[in-house]
Amino acid sequence: MPDTAPTLSLETTTDGVRAVLGGSWSAPRLADETRYEIIRFKLEETAQHPPAAWDLMALNRLDHTGAQLLWNSWGRQWPASLELKSSQRTTLERVVRLSTPEPASPPTSIWNAFLRLGALVWRVWDHLVGMLALMGQLLLDTLTLLRAPRRGPWRDVSSHLYRIGATALPVTALVGFTIGIVLAYLMSRQLRQFGADTFIVNILGIALIRELGPMLAAILVAGRSGSAITAQIGVMRVTEELDAMRVMGIAKGFRLVLPRAIAMAIAMPLISVWTTLAALLGGMIAADAVLGITPAYFLTTLPRAVDIGNLWLACGKSVVFGLLIALIACHYGLRVKPDTESLGRGTTASVVTAITTVLIVDALMAVIFKNVGL
Repeated sequence: MPDTAPTLSLETTTDGVRAVLGGSWSAPRLADETRYEIIRFKLEETAQHPPAAWDLMALNRLDHTGAQLLWNSWGRQWPASLELKSSQRTTLERVVRLSTPEPASPPTSIWNAFLRLGALVWRVWDHLVGMLALMGQLLLDTLTLLRAPRRGPWRDVSSHLYRIGATALPVTALVGFTIGIVLAYLMSRQLRQFGADTFIVNILGIALIRELGPMLAAILVAGRSGSAITAQIGVMRVTEELDAMRVMGIAKGFRLVLPRAIAMAIAMPLISVWTTLAALLGGMIAADAVLGITPAYFLTTLPRAVDIGNLWLACGKSVVFGLLIALIACHYGLRVKPDTESLGRGTTASVVTAITTVLIVDALMAVIFKNVGL
């Protein structure tokens, strides 16, 4: 239909005055200042003396600009009698939705705070139940693997071992080396005041081997490999690969969770020892530069200062950390909804939860092992 100038005429009928719109009520036509002033003057006149009915059937075109102009002239409410086409009603309803302010948030009260707390507790409980179910499924899949080891997903395990372990060696070594240097410099300033320079070997050894090495490795792996696991499984949800696996009867736990858990449990102790060695190397170099503690003295004193049991304890903690990181990453990956926004939220929540869990479990282990004399 031709794109003509917008018109507004008032017709007198037996039911009263009737406003009839014609032409094209669109942004290009209403951009003309002269036409716009004419239309605005007539709309102000109708606002002072509202017509009994509005007829939009003769309109050639009605876009958001014209609909917004009409809606404002109606006082942001629908007229009593309105004749229009379905497409015009759709445009007007869209303008109404955009023009209607959002409802104000309810005032803060004790009851609302209680409801928010209840919703938070329910979400935490839901995650705990999901994690417990995932751990149970992992145990069952492990028993299945032990009964038929040849049918296990060993190719997936080796692939994840490479991605989680081998590719993480450079960054963990760099972080461990710098942490060792920083710790040695900070300790040297305090030990020098008391003439206890040689005790830097004892402090660095027990701190790095028992606590900081495994914890640093776990935090780095949680942020690097844990997020990658969640993203991989989440993308499978978005691309409907998980649904295809369910249709084909492929167990998600056996093919997705078990290989990653095995790879993480194997790789974490190795990464922990690697990170600890890099940190000790950095601390040894810094101790030699600041305190004059030679590398030969450092290497000779370290086995006497730190019992070998601390190393086995650190490796055991690393296995637990690896299993927890893998389970948390798979848990959030499997809960991703089929949209990209949920994928981003799930990956972020996975990393934060894994790091927080590692810190809490490490603190609990430190207290427990100290009370039992380890």
